Amino acid sequence: MDYITVKEASKKWGVTPRRVNYYCAGGRIFGAVKMAGVWLIPKDAEKPLDKRCKANKTTGVENT
Repeated sequence: MDYITVKEASKKWGVTPRRVNYYCAGGRIFGAVKMAGVWLIPKDAEKPLDKRCKANKTTGVENT
């Protein structure tokens, strides 16, 4: 199986490397393993949904 690093995954998904670390530590990336202090993420892994925001969140602009 091919793996990518946290840095490569962050560029691929458009998030910070720290956010990818949170995903890995929380078990939200299927198949991610930690070897010698480095997270290895499967190349075909999908970006987990961000639980910090709601899908139907308004943009803050009032509808008039």
